[in-house]
Amino acid sequence: MTRRTIHLNAFENFSPGNISSGLWRHPQDRSHEYKSIRYWTRLARDLEHAGFDGVFMADILGMLDAYKGGPDEALRTASQVPIDDPTTVVSAMAAVTRRLGFAITLSTSYTQPYLLARTLTSLDHLSDGRIGWNIVTSFLDSAARNVGAGEQLAHDARYDRADEFLAVTHKLWELSWDDDAVVLDKERGVYADPSRVHPVRHDGTHFHVPDAFLAEPSAQRTPVLFQAGSSGRGQRFAAEHAEGLFVHGTRPEVIAPIVAAVRAEAAALGRDPRSVKTFAVATIVTGETDEIAQAKHRDLLEYIDYGGAMVQFAGPVGVDLSEFDPDVPLADIPSNGAQFSARFFASADPDRVWTLREVAHYMGVGGMGPVIVGSGETVADELERWAEVADLDGFNLAYAVRPGTFDDIIRHVVPVLRRRGLLSEAAGDSTFRERLYGEGQTRLHDDHPHRRIALDASGQA
Repeated sequence: MTRRTIHLNAFENFSPGNISSGLWRHPQDRSHEYKSIRYWTRLARDLEHAGFDGVFMADILGMLDAYKGGPDEALRTASQVPIDDPTTVVSAMAAVTRRLGFAITLSTSYTQPYLLARTLTSLDHLSDGRIGWNIVTSFLDSAARNVGAGEQLAHDARYDRADEFLAVTHKLWELSWDDDAVVLDKERGVYADPSRVHPVRHDGTHFHVPDAFLAEPSAQRTPVLFQAGSSGRGQRFAAEHAEGLFVHGTRPEVIAPIVAAVRAEAAALGRDPRSVKTFAVATIVTGETDEIAQAKHRDLLEYIDYGGAMVQFAGPVGVDLSEFDPDVPLADIPSNGAQFSARFFASADPDRVWTLREVAHYMGVGGMGPVIVGSGETVADELERWAEVADLDGFNLAYAVRPGTFDDIIRHVVPVLRRRGLLSEAAGDSTFRERLYGEGQTRLHDDHPHRRIALDASGQA
């Protein structure tokens, strides 16, 4: 097996509940402390010291309200609600770290590129170049309603809007200010040379942005671009725009074709296919021995909340699953979303007849990703296997309990990965992009479509 560097991100959100349903009730869980800045600064320090590359902040803009026809069950089970704005906590985590990156989920459907670009540039300034953007198009009707958009756009139309959104942010980040626009000449009284700051003059289908960018360029200019689309349209979007691809799957053999397809499409666009870094979601339950880890896992299973799991499962299914017997086979539910989910779970165990109850049991710890249980050696073996089979560059590691899951990973798994030479080593400060691509790689790769346009505009290509 070929040894490769494995990048690790902590998969978090600014909420008491992410993807493990009901585990906020566990006696060792402190998810209710999500409102405390001390929770986040402590986590950031611990992750950086352990060698994690980043914190991946998930987010949604509406309540998960398909199950039981409203938000009550989501509220009862803390299923991604309450949830605060992840951009607000990043500055505090950046202030106590030097190398840890922060990927923030922000939607192209419910904001404006001019505003989003300034927010991320501001954070990139304050973090010395350690910001990433997880680009999502959103899927909840509740989000559309509450930002005054009425009904959300159709799936592919959301990606069309996202393409134009990225075209605007590219102009703002890469084209509006020349590299030497800030002269800071105190004698002449010139902070920025007006001749080197340019209006972007974007007049498109969705956005009209005529003027220059408000913010001067940050260390990375463009934040590290992540994307998690799994549909054919989403994969095309990732091939063109993403530097990091976030994938879900029950087995590495299921993920491998998705990774290969995106890399192939990126190559067809003139990009180095290896420049698309791929991350799979996983949840780790670990301890001193396999037996101790398995006992921990059995204990966690006692706290699974069926309703909370169904709240999260009902979103992509698109039907009120409370109307169905928990023991009905998933394949018998009349919904396109249900059929997709049936195929998804069949990939985990093709010989098993999946019911809603079994899906809830599976999702209760780790959501729709794998749960890797064992000692540090066992978990490291499995991470290596996944990376090799699926051609992965790393993992977004979700928690079962906070902060115990990350504490256990740091205590038992990280030393094994480090001993095997699998964790990237960074001395001193680094930008987020340097963590992923190496020292000196602060800007977008020259073969990235957005960077190529910038180089053409400057006459360097």
